[in-house]
Amino acid sequence: MYALVDCNSFYASCERVFRPDLKNKPIVVLSNNDGCVVALSKEAKKLGIKMCAPWFKIQAYFLKNEGIAFSSNYELYADISSRIMCTLRYLAPKIEVYSIDEAFLDLTGVSSCTDLGSFGKQCQETIDQWINMPVRVGIGPTKTLAKAASYAAKKYPATKGVVDLSKKIRQRKLLALMPVNEVWGVGHRLNKKLNIMGINTALQLADTDPKLIRKKFSIVLERTLMELRGMPCISIEDLPATKKQIVVSRTFSKKVSDEQTMHEAISDYASRAAEKLRRENQYCMMISVFIRTNPFQKQDYQYRNSINYRLNCPTNDTREIIYIAKNLISKIYKKNINFIKAGIMLGDFFDEGVSQGNLFTPWKQQYKSELLMNTVDKINTNNKGKIIFAAQGIKKYWSMKRNLHSPRYTTNWNDLPIVN
Repeated sequence: MYALVDCNSFYASCERVFRPDLKNKPIVVLSNNDGCVVALSKEAKKLGIKMCAPWFKIQAYFLKNEGIAFSSNYELYADISSRIMCTLRYLAPKIEVYSIDEAFLDLTGVSSCTDLGSFGKQCQETIDQWINMPVRVGIGPTKTLAKAASYAAKKYPATKGVVDLSKKIRQRKLLALMPVNEVWGVGHRLNKKLNIMGINTALQLADTDPKLIRKKFSIVLERTLMELRGMPCISIEDLPATKKQIVVSRTFSKKVSDEQTMHEAISDYASRAAEKLRRENQYCMMISVFIRTNPFQKQDYQYRNSINYRLNCPTNDTREIIYIAKNLISKIYKKNINFIKAGIMLGDFFDEGVSQGNLFTPWKQQYKSELLMNTVDKINTNNKGKIIFAAQGIKKYWSMKRNLHSPRYTTNWNDLPIVN
């Protein structure tokens, strides 16, 4: 038996954790550079605000209706998420972190101790009491049915956020009401094809011949069908899969047209990418960079380009990655053009000690590189940006605009809330 614990309006709810005065008020969270809406509370939805709505278009209307807007505060969101996952590890024997605001729980053996519905409520109450985060809990014999139960917990307020689909009769009752496009793994294109075949609800999909589904679509959809019938085909994954690539890219707050500033920006992104690479305990063999202008500025000259470089020996040393990234940018950079975005991608990863070494790089040099990077990461862990490389620049006028940023309540001493 599985449970899916899903946070309600996660980003907006994180902003409420230390701001009880925001209860029942419309909240939106904006994308990088405060461009558009990327998350919103149910009160904001009632005002007619949509996801991806441009902020400059809705700003006046939203503020007039006492709405509160925030720039994305990913540091706060990541820390709140980490606390929720730690709480779930305390409550359940095994969990799989599915995304920043969702986790699957393996409930093997739980039913012999307590009723599953009561366990769901216990999860809900504990997370609310310890972290002040509202969650819903869906329970089912497979992960796909747990997802379906979570859908029901969100759609039907009478459930009070907990739905238990352990009984067959309840499964079929919900699947008959559930549109097939709400089934986990059924996207827009699949939905259209299934509708043409006369399959409009989740129950109709569950009752279709599995061989026909495999022949017409794929073994993946056949697996989804079997899960809807209550046969587990997808197990809990203890550890997240290793990343295949790391991309760091940002839209500039102002147009960048000189090469020195572009070097600073790409060096900053390279440093962040290298930090992420070391957190994964990986080394990369491929480095790519790209730049582009703003396609919506029709009066500007339009240009975009990218370039790759393959190393002889894998690295995760920030100094080496910055050096290569700057050289690559110089090769594709053009003068007197207004650039709006740049980025770096690291790929072709290796575990430590797996790849072929370089005869001309002494072992001592590699050892010192690892030692230095570990030291930098250790210092920066508790105070991000304490140590930076000179190539990253100091003023960074091109960096993201985040005028509505909330305090980093849990990760910065200077932003700790004060109780009067």
